[in-house]
Amino acid sequence: MADVHRGLIIVNTGPGKGKTTAAMGTALRAVGNGMKVLMLQFLKGSWHYGELDAVKAFGDNFVMKQMGRGFVKVGGAETDPEDIRLVEQAWEEARQAIMSGQWDLIILDEINYAVSYGMLDPAKVVEALKQKPEQVHVILTGRNAHPTIIELADTVTEMKQVKHAYEKGVLAQRGIEY
Repeated sequence: MADVHRGLIIVNTGPGKGKTTAAMGTALRAVGNGMKVLMLQFLKGSWHYGELDAVKAFGDNFVMKQMGRGFVKVGGAETDPEDIRLVEQAWEEARQAIMSGQWDLIILDEINYAVSYGMLDPAKVVEALKQKPEQVHVILTGRNAHPTIIELADTVTEMKQVKHAYEKGVLAQRGIEY
C-alpha cells in the first residue's frame, strides 16, 4: 500500500451519542501534533458548552465558533428564516475557511442536521469538499448524513445508541453532554 498523505473527509453520523465528542478528540490529537483546527458549530449557540472554555487554552491553534441560535424547529413547524440565514452565513464562513488553506482540520459540527433539515443544499457542500486544498482535513458531524456526502467521504462512522441515561430520566450532565 502506498504511503499517501492527504486531507481526509470524515463523517460522524448516526443516532447515538458521541459524534461531536469524537470530532473533538480528533481535534485534540491534531493540535497536539502542531496542527491548526477550526470548529464551526452550525446550530449550537444558545447554551454554554464546556468545550468553549477548554479550547481557549490552545489559543489560535484551536478556534471554535458557535454560528447558530441553538435548537431549531423542525418536523411540522416551518424553520425560522433567521435560522436559515444563520446556516447560510455559517456555510459561507465554512466554505471560505476550507478554501483558505489556513487550517489543517476543519470541523463542521452539526452540518448534517442543517442539510437533513433542508436548510443547506448538500450539492454545495459536496462541491466545496471536492475543491478543498489537498492537505485539509474536514470532519462533518450530525445525524442523517446525506448519501452524497457519505459517498464522497473517506471515513464514515455511524454512532449507534445501545442505551442512554436519558431513557432513565437522567438529565444531561455537565462535563459529559455539555
